[in-house]
Amino acid sequence: MNPNNRDEIWQLVCEYTPSDLLRKHMLAVETAMKWYARKFGTDENLWGNIGLVHDFAYEKFPDQHPQRDGEILKELGWADELVRVIWSHGDALNLPRVTPLEKTLYAVDELTGLIIAVALVRPSKKIADVDVSSVKKKWKDKAFARGVNRADIERGAADLGVPLDEHIANVLEALKGNAETLGV
Repeated sequence: MNPNNRDEIWQLVCEYTPSDLLRKHMLAVETAMKWYARKFGTDENLWGNIGLVHDFAYEKFPDQHPQRDGEILKELGWADELVRVIWSHGDALNLPRVTPLEKTLYAVDELTGLIIAVALVRPSKKIADVDVSSVKKKWKDKAFARGVNRADIERGAADLGVPLDEHIANVLEALKGNAETLGV
């Protein structure tokens, strides 16, 4: 499988991920990854595809995530450095995130979920009505989107070298640009 072929990756995602909610999460991460790829002047297609595929096997192998995801991609012919990006996006394998691609995937993963959760509790349920201050307000409410690890988001932004508020604004801008596909 070619890591630059989005259609093949989307087929893989659909094969392994029956949940529309998880598919939308991966689409959101794809969107944020493309935004950062443009910002960093790198391969937008590849970065987006990494975001799209990062959790593809989670529902089938939740206790082996992200290890199993990476193993499957390796079996499909993905290069070791791309498999490592998948493996490093969580903390389960204790792999340090070294490359900008690894750091960005980690930095946007949890944040996309928080921002979309904020959008869905707005009266309009539209991301267009979300701003950085509304995300920060919900950030403080630990009962809100309790599955989102705020410390991971903070660490991700710091490792990326982007102040937290700026990182939130960046990901928010990215997601607003793909609101229709994301259903928000």
